[in-house]
Amino acid sequence: MIGLGFLYLVAGVTFASFSLLSVTQVPRRPGNALFYALIAVSFLLGDRLGDFGNGVLVLAIVAVATLGRMGFRDRTQQPVEPRGPMLFVPALVIPVTALAGTFAFAEVPGFVDPKQVTLVSLTLGVILSLLICFAWLRPAPAEPFRQGTRLMDHIGWAAILPQMLASLGAVFALAGMGDIVGTLIGHIIPSGSILGAVVVYCLGMALFTVIMGNAFAAFPVMLTAIGLPLLIHTYGGAPARVAAIGMLAGFCGTLVTPMAANFNLVPAALLELRDRYGVIRAQVPTAIPLLLFNIALLYLVM
Repeated sequence: MIGLGFLYLVAGVTFASFSLLSVTQVPRRPGNALFYALIAVSFLLGDRLGDFGNGVLVLAIVAVATLGRMGFRDRTQQPVEPRGPMLFVPALVIPVTALAGTFAFAEVPGFVDPKQVTLVSLTLGVILSLLICFAWLRPAPAEPFRQGTRLMDHIGWAAILPQMLASLGAVFALAGMGDIVGTLIGHIIPSGSILGAVVVYCLGMALFTVIMGNAFAAFPVMLTAIGLPLLIHTYGGAPARVAAIGMLAGFCGTLVTPMAANFNLVPAALLELRDRYGVIRAQVPTAIPLLLFNIALLYLVM
């Protein structure tokens, strides 16, 4: 049965290629190579390293990133021959394959892990898109990985920020932070007030996302504090709606925080904007009304 092992294999091989190219291309970047190699080991051997081994691996990744061992490549590129709007076809193949595979694999039980069917379909979409590019554009075999290395060098450590913050949210949940936050916030919410619980839940999702930079990190805390005990267990809210709309409220916080560096700071750097926080400033007028809409939506459909 195809599951997470397949995804980890593809990701591990990809990062291993980035590591290899970082030490074979000129100029060589050993810091980048070590960073990508550690990530590749995490994907390929993480199941065999155990908790302690993976913890050491994460600390090593953080050390390479924070000690300034990573370099950035020159932004100048070779001129590319224009190929028209058909160039978007390979990019569109990925979401189409992900959507089609999600429905198709559900009809073939036992072939793909039901819990990972969307991720497996997405990975297959990436591979299919890559094969289409090879057949159509006929690049050198290593060219996609060379360009991937160049892009990763521009993004740097922020590329793995979502995974790190999601892990941080899981650590907070295991440490009981959700229960502590729930106890503190419980004194604020009026007894029996569904609207009050919804407002605090959505605002909490947005606020914790601003602090931690990712809604996936905020979700375990706020779901444990407010979502499960009040909205779902006490007021009988639909779990799927509480979770989904809560995440959307958290994403409103993502739009306005520099902690979400991969979303808000990296694009500004890649586009060479004069204002480092220009992306955030442009998103604030969208984030605030969208958060209010999510609060109203959850109250009406919960």
